[in-house]
Amino acid sequence: MEYGNNPSVPQPGTGRCGGCEIPLIPSAFPATATAMSNPDTIAETAFAPTLAAEVARRRTFAIISHPDAGKTTLTEKLLLFGGAINLAGQVKAKGERRNTRSDWMKIERERGISVVTSVMTFEFDNLVFNLLDTPGHEDFSEDTYRTLTAVDSAVMVIDAAKGIEDRTRKLFEVCRLRDIPIITFVNKMDRESRDTFDLLDEIEKTLALDTTPMTWPVGRGRDFLGTYDIATGGIRLLEGGGAKTGAAEQIAIDDLAKRNPNLNVDEVKEELALATEACKPFDLAAFREGHLTPVYFGSALRNFGVGDLLEGLGQFAPPPRAQESSQRLVQADEPKMTAFVFKIQANMDPNHRDRIAFARLCSGKLTRGMKAKLVRTGKPMPLSSPQFFFAQDRAIADEAYAGDVVGIPNHGTLRIGDTLTEGEDITFVGVPSFAPEIVRRVRLTDAMKAKKLKEALQQMSEEGVVQVFRPRDGAPALVGVVGMLQLDVLKARLAAEYALPVEFEVSEFQLARWISSDDPKKLDAFVAANNSGVADDVDGDPVFLAKNEFYLGYTRERAEGIVFSNVKDVKKTGKTG
Repeated sequence: MEYGNNPSVPQPGTGRCGGCEIPLIPSAFPATATAMSNPDTIAETAFAPTLAAEVARRRTFAIISHPDAGKTTLTEKLLLFGGAINLAGQVKAKGERRNTRSDWMKIERERGISVVTSVMTFEFDNLVFNLLDTPGHEDFSEDTYRTLTAVDSAVMVIDAAKGIEDRTRKLFEVCRLRDIPIITFVNKMDRESRDTFDLLDEIEKTLALDTTPMTWPVGRGRDFLGTYDIATGGIRLLEGGGAKTGAAEQIAIDDLAKRNPNLNVDEVKEELALATEACKPFDLAAFREGHLTPVYFGSALRNFGVGDLLEGLGQFAPPPRAQESSQRLVQADEPKMTAFVFKIQANMDPNHRDRIAFARLCSGKLTRGMKAKLVRTGKPMPLSSPQFFFAQDRAIADEAYAGDVVGIPNHGTLRIGDTLTEGEDITFVGVPSFAPEIVRRVRLTDAMKAKKLKEALQQMSEEGVVQVFRPRDGAPALVGVVGMLQLDVLKARLAAEYALPVEFEVSEFQLARWISSDDPKKLDAFVAANNSGVADDVDGDPVFLAKNEFYLGYTRERAEGIVFSNVKDVKKTGKTG
């Protein structure tokens, strides 16, 4: 096939999709051409162009923010746009409206916060979006960090009145470590808000991130009229037209004064001129590299600005990116299927005690009924009923492509960090597990249910809700968490899902560190000398439990050849693949 200068043939790297110019995976066309010249791969190339096109349609992204910035409400409105739900839920609404799709747990609805990552798949404008709504509360940071290993871009939600908050900053740093491109949505513009230029300046200074406003607010607070589209010069009004997508209305700025007498037209014109001239023009390459963020303004609660954000995601967010593995870089458009598990969720269906492993497809195509190799054990695993999720609701996935997130029902076979392939011995790297900051002993009020508690804690630790440490001296199990709220969630879930009433007691241990050594004999000698302070985690890896920082430092100084770590990459350890 000759590309040349033929305008009727799509150039490598671009393609028309959903009415806008969508960059395709650079290697899509050359890979096909190479395969065609190799007789051994002719069978595989029958679907190669389709595979490349399907992969190019995927947008997998997470929503990150400080708690209460409006993240879950935005999620609901995005789903509404995707035609996935008819009645969007609101976190602080009443009655039926309160049932947000992404917050489906009883404790989430009671407290108005997200405590687990929800996965939702929907279509919009001929693109397939995989949306991961993460918990905003820092007590559930581990779940959020692991989720960010499975996405190609992120939407950062900022409260217009508060700007960059502590949690936003931490999550942004995680995104930066992985070079995840970020689109910013400044929410709650219909309430009292800070000066727009101040907000942009804060993003640039605090996050060291260039900003390009794609829309600009006209008026603020009670006088918020809508947004001005900087690229087209159109205006989208809050009343009546806010929920629409496509071209904005062409309205003269002077005419807006008739709609709101409080609007200072000269001030609006001055702001727009400054925003147009002073702000950096949008640079796709800088955005994809994580150096620049396009900024959209709106109000998720009033369904305003959400359409612009979704169109921006479709147009600018990258299709599935290549993933780092232990052996090589895995390209998304490779014909062979590969995937990794980044999250386990138990008991989503209380009637069936099910256990779902959420897997991100890294390459190729997954077909229902195919067999995949679980690399950690080397055994084949039939994928008989992979599922697409819409929070708690689900549908059987007959086929899925690189970039998609699918749920795989299993009974304890899969763990966080596991790699699935069509035969190749590779493991994807980078899913972290963090040392807990709070360690507690679990006390069971009914001693007859000890076996049931052991099973429940095992499941909860595999799910990543808490970390469970089993002391080698036979003492009762300890649970480790990042924040106290996790203990509340654990207690509520043990009571609701397993009928296990438990209490937590203060443990003599405060800190936990994973221990390892290049010399197995040194590790065995250390364990033997410190038996009362060594436990096994869920994977059977040794953990040193310390009474305080001083004791930890004292032990570390004297333990020659022993490495103490507060982060465990579950994809790199021998136990977990």
